[in-house]
Amino acid sequence: MNELFNISGKVAIITGAGGVLGGNIARHFVTQGAKVVALDIRQEQLDARVEELVSLGGEAIGFIGNVLDIESLEKVAADVVARWGRIDILLNIAGGNLPGATLAPDQPVFDMKISDWEKVTTLNLNGTVYPSLVFGKVMAAQKQGAIVNISSMAAYSAITRVPGYSVAKTGISNFTQWMAMEMAMKYGDGVRVNAIAPGFFIGDQNRAVLINPDGSLTERSLKVMAKTPMQRFGDLSELNGAVQFLCSKAASFVTGVVLPVDGGFSSFSGV
Repeated sequence: MNELFNISGKVAIITGAGGVLGGNIARHFVTQGAKVVALDIRQEQLDARVEELVSLGGEAIGFIGNVLDIESLEKVAADVVARWGRIDILLNIAGGNLPGATLAPDQPVFDMKISDWEKVTTLNLNGTVYPSLVFGKVMAAQKQGAIVNISSMAAYSAITRVPGYSVAKTGISNFTQWMAMEMAMKYGDGVRVNAIAPGFFIGDQNRAVLINPDGSLTERSLKVMAKTPMQRFGDLSELNGAVQFLCSKAASFVTGVVLPVDGGFSSFSGV
C-alpha cells in the first residue's frame, strides 16, 4: 500500500453509515484497514451495515446516534475513545432531502412546506456542525485529525427545485472553510477540515427525479448531461478516492477546500 494515502489503523467515525453513500464509503474504508465507527439513527440499517463491514474482514462497531443531539454524540465520542483511544477521521455523511422541501417544476416557492424546509436545513447544516464540534474537540486535544464534509453542486450555483437543500449545502461549504481556519490557527496544522462536492449520482432519493419508470432519462437528467462534460452520472465508488485522499498524509497541506467530484459540471458554462 502506498504510505502516502494509507489510512490503515485510523479510527474513522462515519455519520449516516446506514445509508447508501455512507455505506459505500464505510465499505471502502474498512477494506483500506480503517477502524470504522458506523453512526446512524436507524437501528436496523445500522446493524446490517456493521454486520456487512465485519464480514469484509474489517474492524467495525456501530452506535445509534442522532447527529442533531449533542449529548448523544458526546456519549459516542467517549465510548470510541474508551475503546480505541482516539478519533482520527470524521466523515459527515448524514443528510438528505424531503418531498415538502422539493418543489414541483411548476410549483411556486411560496407554496413550499415550511416544516420540511426547517427539517432539511437543520439536518443538512447542523447535522454536520454538531458532530464536527463534538468529535472535532477530541481531534483538537490530539492536535491531529481530519474532517470531511459533504457539500453539493447546489452550493456552486442555483439549482432548481431544491431550495432548502441548496441553502444548507452552501452553509456546509462556508462552515468547512471556517472550521478549517479555526482548527489550524488554534490547534495546529495536524487538524484539517475539507469537503467534497459530489456532482450527479443516482441514489434512492433522486432516482425518480432523474430516471423515468421506463429507464430513460428525465428532462432534468438531460439538462444535467448538457452541463456535464463527461456526459454521464457518477458512480458512488468514484467518491472513495477523493475522501481517502483528504484523510491521508497526501493531503497534509490541504485544508478548507471543497473538492468537486462532478465530471466537470462545476467548471463548465454549458456553452
